[in-house]
Amino acid sequence: MLRKIQIDKPGGYDALKLVEQAMPEPADDQVLIEVRACGVNYADGIIRMGLYASAKVLHGYPITPGFELSGVVLQVGSAVTAYRPGDEVLALTLFGGYCSHIVLQENRVFRKPANLSFAQAAALPTVFLTAWFMVREQVMPKDGDTWLVHSAAGGVGSALCQLGRIAQCQVIGVVGSSHKREAALAMGATQVIDKSSQDLWQEARRLAPNGFQAVFDANGVSTLKQSYVHLAPMGKLCIYGFASMLPHNGRLNWLKMAYDWLRTPRFNPLDMTQSNKSVLAANLSFLSEHAGLLRAGMRELLDLFENGYLSAPPITEFALADAAKAQALIESGKTVGKLVLIP
Repeated sequence: MLRKIQIDKPGGYDALKLVEQAMPEPADDQVLIEVRACGVNYADGIIRMGLYASAKVLHGYPITPGFELSGVVLQVGSAVTAYRPGDEVLALTLFGGYCSHIVLQENRVFRKPANLSFAQAAALPTVFLTAWFMVREQVMPKDGDTWLVHSAAGGVGSALCQLGRIAQCQVIGVVGSSHKREAALAMGATQVIDKSSQDLWQEARRLAPNGFQAVFDANGVSTLKQSYVHLAPMGKLCIYGFASMLPHNGRLNWLKMAYDWLRTPRFNPLDMTQSNKSVLAANLSFLSEHAGLLRAGMRELLDLFENGYLSAPPITEFALADAAKAQALIESGKTVGKLVLIP
């Protein structure tokens, strides 16, 4: 039997139900995978809350969250040529990742690098592809650029720190507590600002008096305005989340969300043209139709992992049945690196 986490309708952590159903059969162009680990992302909790746009537009409820996994191929369809039973793989999914078995199109599956564990491999696709898309397709860095990376010890943040190091940029990482400082430095941050003991923007001005060529921000209203202000001329603000608007206890506060929405900056195009600053955004789930781009990105990233240029972030494991605990932890803001579920 297949086991998976299902959300019948949006709600709190109790909306995450472990259910069983018959084992699926792969179609001609599909691969059946026995899942060994599946990644947990902040977006999964937003799906549970009913606020994730692509979950509503592209899928609907009931829904199984999860955008990434690793495992072993059990069976392949008649038209599949790249894989055979026993192959160790990782995959990018459009929902459905919190499960013990899954069928996926062949073009969503990639060979797992031998130097990565299943848990490490499951933690990579979403955060590293999100970071890769912003860096390669939006920022297009030059040697010596200076970046500010919020949430530098998290999944996407730590990926950005590593990609910045490879691009020979000066990466200023921002963390929210002292225990995250070393993790951000280990992932490639040149300097780290600890918001719990330092004034974020005072330190940012000290470290980059002429501003940043790129700022990567998933916080939302709490930092977006100042992130834009601290761009250098021709700088780019890349937005990929709104974490400060969302609860840390699993319960939505609609009044706070409405207040934060009203306070969210609306960037002035006149100012943008005068300063040559840009505001960009990324959401991997709405890029699913660009399969060629995503495959090219994954191939490039996996090659960097295989050759030792990239490293997996720190991993914390939970049982599949403890998906609620994993989501509660990631929403608390206390995590370092990535969380994965083990079916």
